[in-house]
Amino acid sequence: MFKTNESMADRAIRVVIGLAALTLFFVFPEAAWRWWLLIGLVPLATGLVGWCAIYQLLGISTAPKEKT
Repeated sequence: MFKTNESMADRAIRVVIGLAALTLFFVFPEAAWRWWLLIGLVPLATGLVGWCAIYQLLGISTAPKEKT
């Protein structure tokens, strides 16, 4: 459906950042600011899927070029 526009390194970094943010969400259950950490779902999802809507809009791709 969507063409991958992220390299494996880009995807790995996004997954790590997303997991770190979500981990902090559960580590600080009493903090009022912890709800902002749910934004970690975005890099986690884009890292797992391999497609970023912002990259698509800007015409950016970190994925390796396909051989023809």
